[in-house]
Amino acid sequence: MALHHPELAERVREQRWRLPDLYGSIDFDRTPHRFTTDPQVRSDLPAWVADRDSVLADERAVELIRTTTMLGDVVADPYAALAKQHGAKGLIDMLRKACRSGVDSVADAPDELRAFIASMEATPEWLDVELVEEGARQLRIGAAFLSPYITRGAFLATFINTYAALPMALTGALTGRRASRRVNETANFFAVTTLPGALERYGEGFEAAAMVRLMHSMVRCNALASSEGWDPEVYGVPVPQVDQMPAGLFNMYLAAVLARSAGRDEFSPRERAMLEFSRYRCFLLGLPEELLPTTASGIIEVFHARAATLRRGFDDATCGELVRSTMAADLRQGNSLLDQAAETVERSWSRAFFLGICGGDLKRAEAMSVQFGPVDAACVAATAPFVLGRFVAMSVVAGQPLLRKLTDCYTTRVVKQRLAEYGNPEYTTDAATYPRRATSGAT
Repeated sequence: MALHHPELAERVREQRWRLPDLYGSIDFDRTPHRFTTDPQVRSDLPAWVADRDSVLADERAVELIRTTTMLGDVVADPYAALAKQHGAKGLIDMLRKACRSGVDSVADAPDELRAFIASMEATPEWLDVELVEEGARQLRIGAAFLSPYITRGAFLATFINTYAALPMALTGALTGRRASRRVNETANFFAVTTLPGALERYGEGFEAAAMVRLMHSMVRCNALASSEGWDPEVYGVPVPQVDQMPAGLFNMYLAAVLARSAGRDEFSPRERAMLEFSRYRCFLLGLPEELLPTTASGIIEVFHARAATLRRGFDDATCGELVRSTMAADLRQGNSLLDQAAETVERSWSRAFFLGICGGDLKRAEAMSVQFGPVDAACVAATAPFVLGRFVAMSVVAGQPLLRKLTDCYTTRVVKQRLAEYGNPEYTTDAATYPRRATSGAT
């Protein structure tokens, strides 16, 4: 029984009648194997991060994570399920047109598309548009000067748990050349959303969020329709909202940890702006407000609660292969000596970032197929003055009123250059690569 989040629990249950062919066989009152509060079972919360017993004592937070482990996307999933009639390309084309010209411009627009767009247009009461733009300005600096060196490493962090990584493994989207496309698509999304006005109704970030939601829903639909590999009693719902929260708020988790270490629970004005932007971007991606806290302690709470209840598991055939293929992927389109040098530097930084996620444990990182050696350490040390120095310098200069406009123009130009390097995102998933169930109304 949902004592603390009844409305959210009802949203989970209504998935069965909204999409009976997809969710009708799932018992939403049953806790999946991936979720555990057993003190004898190892979780994904490292002891050096927080005390698990203390985290599990917070019944409200534990219930929130359990509930959102079973939550898909109640408006995007029904639209994705129309692929049987319209095909994946048809859905993508209609969604792009609706984002760019309005849903009324789509001939015979399905009700599911109208509901999808309407949910994104329903501006939340808490939203401060000016604060969102200020947050975007702040985060553009990282997108321009820091993210290109650590995105792959952050991407690897999503593969360190079998239960959370399985959807990607089933899609086959992170093997061979597809790996570089997915990493670049991720980098593209987080960068494009920081452009000026990108999250406005007809901005490119709004469209990108809609496309990401559709892709996640198509993965969800295809995974549940597969004949092997996906067991809801073990894994819950594919790509649940609780697994999307870390990517959307990871920057704010780091800010929250720093704030708490300084004795603060409230964010500074700069951090508050970044949080408003991050929360709104997560809203456009379909995350419920319950997963989007407004204080440092609240953000730390949901991150630690998710990790403390996620059963630890690293299957080399699943997680290890995803890590290896992602590390091996060539992210740059060119083959010049400069491109090769940049790729080498970026890989070393990504390994260093992943090592940080592992708490500096070289053996644990190596067990997950990420070897951070002396060459990587030397590479990071040699380039740190440029990578970190430029990022810090731009952050400081951007805070000076007289130089703010000039700095932002330059930063925006660099972000657009990055986007050109990442290439045009496709935001698609190929259903033909999924193992199929013979009889299913889902796609």
